[in-house]
Amino acid sequence: MARLFDFFSRSLGIDLGTVNTRIYLKGRGIVINQPTLVAVNTRTSQVIAQGFPAKKMLGKAPSYVSVFKPLENGIIVDFEVAEKMLRSSIEKIQSSLFSLFRPEVIISVPLDITEVEKKSFEDIALRAGARKVYLVERPIAAAIGMRLPVSESVGNLIAEIGGGLTEIAVIALNGIVAWKSLKIGGEIWNKNIIQYVREKSNLLLGEQTVEEIKIKIGSVYPEKQNQEMKVKGRDIITGLPKEISLSESDVREAILPSVNLIVDAISETIEKTPPELVADVLERGIILSGGASQLKGLANLINKKIKIPVHLADDPSTSCVRGLGLILEDFENLKEVLLPLTRE
Repeated sequence: MARLFDFFSRSLGIDLGTVNTRIYLKGRGIVINQPTLVAVNTRTSQVIAQGFPAKKMLGKAPSYVSVFKPLENGIIVDFEVAEKMLRSSIEKIQSSLFSLFRPEVIISVPLDITEVEKKSFEDIALRAGARKVYLVERPIAAAIGMRLPVSESVGNLIAEIGGGLTEIAVIALNGIVAWKSLKIGGEIWNKNIIQYVREKSNLLLGEQTVEEIKIKIGSVYPEKQNQEMKVKGRDIITGLPKEISLSESDVREAILPSVNLIVDAISETIEKTPPELVADVLERGIILSGGASQLKGLANLINKKIKIPVHLADDPSTSCVRGLGLILEDFENLKEVLLPLTRE
């Protein structure tokens, strides 16, 4: 019976991130890639949208519709909403033919996760329809996704920079040797920009506008051209619409203090690393992954300050979920990277 379940069930790798949720289906690849957002009708407590449709409602929905972010800094903060979101995603993937067979699930989790937080990830997956649940630390999943030799006695320094969390880890022999975790990522940079524009121009910006600013002119390393962008928002003093011009140097001034904390954390992680592995890091360089690692100039800034080569992963935003997929595809050889479960 167990073999029958294994044959018919769909194994899933779930990267449940603060900003985006990605799901890998064994044998097919990434089948879901959407914002970690859920829109709920507060009058009926019904979920009316999730993912991209929910994102379109940010700042535009009527008072009885609330758009929730069920995760904060990589940790589940709204268990009920997160469960509904995950259940809906799993139901979309499960075909009607195999809907009776519950899937095995591997979920990526933060490095400094507590036993209580681990149990919340396990419980949410089981209640959303999983048959078995496994957990793996995000930097290890990202390293596997980049096909780094995590099982060998070679030091690999990963900086996984996501929307709500930055995790720096030196990985060797299927484990974390030295690490540092910061509650800093793309969302903090958005808040930095909002605060900067509010203080300098008395202008209040919306979340989607700020995200667009960060993508188009966000930079932490000076370029030859100082790009500018027209942005619109609400004047705090008059309450009326207002438009200003924002430059690349303005954005850099807003986010650089937060980015420098990440650079310092990478340096501190190297200081805690055994000398033999530091030699490997010096030779192999620092590898950046995660969606926020694509911030313009970030690799150049780290290289300038730490004097070690810095490489950006191919498609860094999907490194983690691709690693989960590789674990599913080669489970017997990679199962050593999994965390002990709270039920064991």
